[in-house]
Amino acid sequence: MKRRTVSRLMLLATLAAAGCAVGPDYVRPPVDVPQAYRFADEGISVPQTPATYWWSQMNDPVLDGLIATARANNKDLLIAAARVEEYYGRVMTTRSGLFPQVGIEAGGGRQRISTTNGTALPINNPFNQTHVAATASWEIDLFGRIRRLTEAAKADWQASELARRSTEISVVAATASAYITLRDLDNRLRISQETLESRRGALELFRERFQGGVVSEVEFAQARSEYASALTSVEQFRQQVALQEDLLAGLLGENPREIPRGKSISELTLPGVPVGLPSTLLEQRPDVLLAEQNLVAANARIGAARAEYFPTISLTGAFGAASTALSGLWTGPARAWSFAGLISMPIFTGGAIAGDVKQAEAIQTQSLQAYQQSIQTAFREVADALVSVQRTRDQLNAKTDQVDALGRYASLARDRYEGGYTSYLEVLDSERALFAAQLDQSTLIGSEFGQLVQLYKALGGGWPVESEAAQAPQASLSQPETRNKE
Repeated sequence: MKRRTVSRLMLLATLAAAGCAVGPDYVRPPVDVPQAYRFADEGISVPQTPATYWWSQMNDPVLDGLIATARANNKDLLIAAARVEEYYGRVMTTRSGLFPQVGIEAGGGRQRISTTNGTALPINNPFNQTHVAATASWEIDLFGRIRRLTEAAKADWQASELARRSTEISVVAATASAYITLRDLDNRLRISQETLESRRGALELFRERFQGGVVSEVEFAQARSEYASALTSVEQFRQQVALQEDLLAGLLGENPREIPRGKSISELTLPGVPVGLPSTLLEQRPDVLLAEQNLVAANARIGAARAEYFPTISLTGAFGAASTALSGLWTGPARAWSFAGLISMPIFTGGAIAGDVKQAEAIQTQSLQAYQQSIQTAFREVADALVSVQRTRDQLNAKTDQVDALGRYASLARDRYEGGYTSYLEVLDSERALFAAQLDQSTLIGSEFGQLVQLYKALGGGWPVESEAAQAPQASLSQPETRNKE
């Protein structure tokens, strides 16, 4: 009897292992990949530089330290990491259905049967009842329902890891961009303060001349107005600097605080422009890979839904002992066992299974379109970043020429005014234009760095390869500088 039972179990296990999993196997769909990136050949150097730790190319140890802190403490990143563990647990739970579920149970109690209800009474009344048994149950996955669900769960787990990587890229890019913006604001604050000091000197000079009757009240009022305008700019930039520090502290996973400074915006080194073949983008952008894993999971769930049409075979068994006396629990007569098999198959479900299959197929179609859309979005973002880098660089070159010209113009206008050849209005116009151009120039410098950051983000760079973890730049978080020291 035992041998026949074991043989049947082995046969069922063999059938389960050899059973086919219904539903389509995943095949990566064909995608339209361009031969080259748009705008990549318009004067932009395209060296093959590694994307890992790209921010270290800026040569600012403080920035390296801030990004290291953000990667360790950013709350969005910590949440994403915990979600990976959650989905790994789901894989373990789903996959467990492929194996027999074995347990043990033991119990005991005391009972008395009524003597007036006509029930046959035991020899001892009341009496004890004890039992101990090992139990097992197993669903034979002949048609691959559990295997397809496990395949889907593994794809979801992979997608959660890719989502974490995508979050890390976003956090790194946001931190770098926020730091660059902070240094740009520091630079514009410095320009405003220098302009304020220059106009303070002019204001004192005109006050003395006005009191001495050398200049009119109109010119004195103009000097006061320009001084007040520069002071307004200083206070505006001080406010923006404080707000930017608070934003950056949030990215670091910390409460608002003063942020340490490293190199000035003009001292930072521009990172290279890492543009390779478009086909490599599909293998390094985590959001594209995530969309593909969602497609893998949706494809597997079609098979799990179709498996509902087929029989479900379950085995259950128990082996143990039961006795009215604890001392007799281990004797031969107390032995008890059971073995059962169950086959269930739907005959009429009112369209429930067909509805499940239709839902799974529709979700797979949605996932396919989302995958193809993510690829198009990736190519568009790279093209946008490339053209933005090029055009921002062109704008910066033109603005630099304008600043040089306006600086010369302001110097000549002041000489002409001091020589009595022109009115003070020309001096004011030249200085206003120079001040505005200097601020625009600083903004474009920051924008050029920012566009390069967006390019690295669009290319899927910015998270560490495990084998390169030891090569990460060391954090350098010294005491904060004085905010306006530059």
